[in-house]
Amino acid sequence: MLKQRVDGQETPYWPAGPFKIRLPFIHYKIEWPDYFQGLLMCAVDLAAIPLMTELLGMPFDVALAVVMLNGLFYLLHHLLGDPVIPGWITPAIPLLMAYCAGFPEGPERIHALISFQLLLGLFSIAIGASGLAHRVVTAIPQAIKSGVIIGAGIAAVMTVFKVDGRFDTYPITISVAVGIAFYVIFSRHFARLKTHNKLFNMIGKLGVFPIVVLAIIIAPTVGETSWPDIKWGFSSPDFATLWNEYTVFGVGMPPLGMFISCIPTVLAAYIVLFGDVLQSRAILKEADQERPDEVVEYNPDRAHMIFGARNSVMSIIGPDVAMCGPLWAAMHVVIVERFSQGKKAMYSIFGGAGSFRWGTNTGLLFMPIVTLVQPILGVALALTLLIQGYVSVRIGVMEARSQRDLGIAGIVAAVLATRGATWAFAVGVVLCLLVYGRDFFRGEKDATFAKDL
Repeated sequence: MLKQRVDGQETPYWPAGPFKIRLPFIHYKIEWPDYFQGLLMCAVDLAAIPLMTELLGMPFDVALAVVMLNGLFYLLHHLLGDPVIPGWITPAIPLLMAYCAGFPEGPERIHALISFQLLLGLFSIAIGASGLAHRVVTAIPQAIKSGVIIGAGIAAVMTVFKVDGRFDTYPITISVAVGIAFYVIFSRHFARLKTHNKLFNMIGKLGVFPIVVLAIIIAPTVGETSWPDIKWGFSSPDFATLWNEYTVFGVGMPPLGMFISCIPTVLAAYIVLFGDVLQSRAILKEADQERPDEVVEYNPDRAHMIFGARNSVMSIIGPDVAMCGPLWAAMHVVIVERFSQGKKAMYSIFGGAGSFRWGTNTGLLFMPIVTLVQPILGVALALTLLIQGYVSVRIGVMEARSQRDLGIAGIVAAVLATRGATWAFAVGVVLCLLVYGRDFFRGEKDATFAKDL
């Protein structure tokens, strides 16, 4: 029987230490609009497959097994009290791929990925359990943080536009799809259209899904892919090959040196994902005034423990190039916006977030959906990386507090995108010492940005 919420309080839950357990049909009801949207938006989850086939040489069915395992762990967030739509650590994907590509393909490269993801997971759990998240990030000079985030965005764009990269493979499809996506997501003109037209408003709420559908039509029409070969039945992920050839059960644990060498890349990825943690809280806070009937508690420490556990476990049973992040920003915004429209639109944020992720997991089981999007997964990934590149550069610039910060950040970003995290941190530390001296950690504010006035 569904437990009813008292207005002005949290949705009922079972307490479990720092976690708040909420189960479907007991603590929240299924929100069918969000479930069906998730059923189709699993196409974006599937876009992680080209990453693994490209970097690790995984067969499609093996990579599908990784995506399905990651999908199951997405459910942990809302089930344990974290009211978000979790996703990849998208801005850090190019950094991780560049790091892993420095090792020969085969067991060594798999070891590099395992050691990175396990260390990131354990570090995140430790930060969450100790409550030190804010202190760790504030200990890094603002100029270096700005450079890391900008560099992650530049690396994402470079991945798409490098010679013989995805743009050279799908030039027309990517040009059209990305152009429309930027107009729908970032354009002021389209934002005005949404306020006056229900159709445009609905398109805006669907995030990147309409763009993926458009790519399915455009790519084969212009001859850049074949038409989808729709197959019926259920998908068949290859877990046996995954565990025998791509996990510690087949290749063994990485040597200690691997864990030491990945520390700079782990730190760079953590800086990026901590920005997602802050963004999660900010988006939820915007809905507080519209929905006083449900108190929504977002706890960064709990979020750290959940996505830290996801990364740690996945590193053992299914290493994932896309990683396990705290937020899928585009869909989180869509769900929170519908939640803000009142009880009739969405009774509880946990119902919306949970229903969406139950939907994506269901979609991954159906071969018609998987085979429909399979030809354009490279396009979907390019779309994700370019949107993330735009957002990362914008956020990274705003992390700076002075023109000197921006100068240092620009150099750190370029080094990060071309030489990796180790070089970037080394260059950033040297530049901050040379420019700021005893004010190494404090930096300066010179009123370049209105936010610092």
